[in-house]
Amino acid sequence: MLRDLWGQAYEAMVYNRRRTTITIVGMAWGIATVVLLLAYGAGFGAAIEAIFAQWGTQMIGVFPGRTSEQAGGTKAGVQVRFTQEDVDRLWTMVPNLQHISPMISKDVPVANDLHTYTWSVIGYRPQIQDILKFDVDSGRFFTDLDDQQRSHVAVVGSEAKTKLFSGEYAVGQRVRLNGISFTIIGVLKPKMQEGDDDINRQIYVPLNTMGDIKDLKYLDGIWLNYTGNHMVVEQAIRNTLAAAHNFRPSDHNAIFVANLMEQLKQFRMLTLALQVLLLFIGALTLGIAGIGLMNIMLVAVQQRTREIGIEKALGARKRHILIQFMAEALVITGVGGAIGIVLAYAVSIAVGRITFYSALAANAEAADIRLLISPMIVIVATGILIVVGMVSGMIPAIKAANLNPIEALRYE
Repeated sequence: MLRDLWGQAYEAMVYNRRRTTITIVGMAWGIATVVLLLAYGAGFGAAIEAIFAQWGTQMIGVFPGRTSEQAGGTKAGVQVRFTQEDVDRLWTMVPNLQHISPMISKDVPVANDLHTYTWSVIGYRPQIQDILKFDVDSGRFFTDLDDQQRSHVAVVGSEAKTKLFSGEYAVGQRVRLNGISFTIIGVLKPKMQEGDDDINRQIYVPLNTMGDIKDLKYLDGIWLNYTGNHMVVEQAIRNTLAAAHNFRPSDHNAIFVANLMEQLKQFRMLTLALQVLLLFIGALTLGIAGIGLMNIMLVAVQQRTREIGIEKALGARKRHILIQFMAEALVITGVGGAIGIVLAYAVSIAVGRITFYSALAANAEAADIRLLISPMIVIVATGILIVVGMVSGMIPAIKAANLNPIEALRYE
């Protein structure tokens, strides 16, 4: 019986070939829209993650400020100054730290035989390479031995290398930092760089060697990375430094904490909200296609009223008529859905990369948006398609199943 009903549905679709084709195209367009909108939302989220990933997400920078709240007998407005002891305190007191490095920087003349620029020279411990995800393009990063021996070695950013040496091999070349000769031992891979940002023009030297350029007594900042909960780590940092420098842990002006995971969490919430909005828009688009399917099926019921009457007169039950029209609706939905998903894959490949962050920053192609169609997106879109197809087919099918056989036979 079921085979006969499916056969009748197939014959009806073939008989009304043009109507069936138009309806399938509408369903394909709707499901392709759903998939592509969800893929855009996934690509947007991946682009945001890529922007943060270049620095590492589980990383915190701490910078000194000036107190804004009275603590004990100390008035507000006291300048907080970090020293090496603060680095040791954080390493001892804050849980789950992986690496930590003090930072001292100064803008100084950077020169070789042909060029002179004023750039930032920054002193770090070697652990900063893991904390800030410094990827070496050529040569190497400085080591603990370089730091202990106060070696006059430097690692330069990609733009600094280009401006100083153009296309020449920079490793092994000499460069003067504030008039002091250093040997370049490494060149970093370029990072995403916005506008006048100098991230790719910076020069990195061992912290102890930085003492030849600037007094090491007070630090300009401390960088660290960690495992576990980012808010627990941040609160431990505030508590530790507040106890050492006599300010309230709630005084956010005393120290500035750059917690990248907290910022990424906010962007993730925005991304989720965007994905929900795109899913809603896609579902509405597919719903319009479903209304078209329902309309076509209602027309089919009207045109085949006498046929339904004959089938009922010959013994067909309500469920047989229901299955016959539901089968036709689901076949149209299924074929349209399959074509739509293939169409979405084709469009995502054809579109490739959509300019996003690279419009604002150099070296930021990795943070552009790509239409990422994951299995989960296909499953979600298929679920919406099944619901739309069932609802769109069910209403005409119920109408057909409930027809009075006598009135149906009299229908002209």
